[in-house]
Amino acid sequence: MSGALVDGTVCVERHLRHLVRMPGKLVSAILLPMVFVLLFGVLFGSVINVPGGGYHEFIMAGIFTQGVMTAVPNTAVGAVEDLRNGLTDRFRSLPMSGGAVLFGRTVGDTVLRGLSCAAMAVVGLLIGWRTHTGVLSVLAGFGLLLLFGFVMAWIGALIGLMTGNAETASSVPSVLLMPVMFLSNAYIPLTGLPHWLAVAAEWNPLSAVVGACRDLWGNPQAAASDSFPVQHPVVLSLVWMAALFALVAPLAVRRYRTAVAR
Repeated sequence: MSGALVDGTVCVERHLRHLVRMPGKLVSAILLPMVFVLLFGVLFGSVINVPGGGYHEFIMAGIFTQGVMTAVPNTAVGAVEDLRNGLTDRFRSLPMSGGAVLFGRTVGDTVLRGLSCAAMAVVGLLIGWRTHTGVLSVLAGFGLLLLFGFVMAWIGALIGLMTGNAETASSVPSVLLMPVMFLSNAYIPLTGLPHWLAVAAEWNPLSAVVGACRDLWGNPQAAASDSFPVQHPVVLSLVWMAALFALVAPLAVRRYRTAVAR
């Protein structure tokens, strides 16, 4: 177990050094989410009214969650590149844990999502976003986001290993995640949706994470439902993430070992 941990730590360090040596990738991962904050917070915030705190505070949790979800296509492409650029061939000759490379990739991409969240938070504060809870609760919200990003990175790794092609790995996540993103509470209150659609959106894993962040930050939920997802978003988000990770991570490691053995 200790050997696997050491291997994973080395791969994380390798990935972080790779990010530092490619500042263009780092800048794009930070600037684009900042643009989304300005787009939704300033343009839409002036025309959409949300009771209990305004659209500025309502939308930020959704934008943060959207930002960490970019780990899916980024990790998918990165997993394909690791297979195609000869990295795994070099690692195959070493006594390394099978999941160490994937662990390094997913943790490294999660760190990048953390930097992106920090940049978005700065812009959000400038346009009027505020938190209304204690420091620990605010930090718990960001910790939940990073945990969600870590799980999303493993989903991206599995998609990349299954497709085996960089172009497909970058496009498939968008097709899969777009309905999940828009059928959620990330951008709009669910009170105006038909009942059956609102129920589906409430049980959306993305809605659970967004709702949990709003709850931990004291931002408006804009939901009057007494359903379990609305009343207990933190618990539901942790359950969703644990279930997804337990399903996806073993499949990704198995797929990686199969790809390396070819």
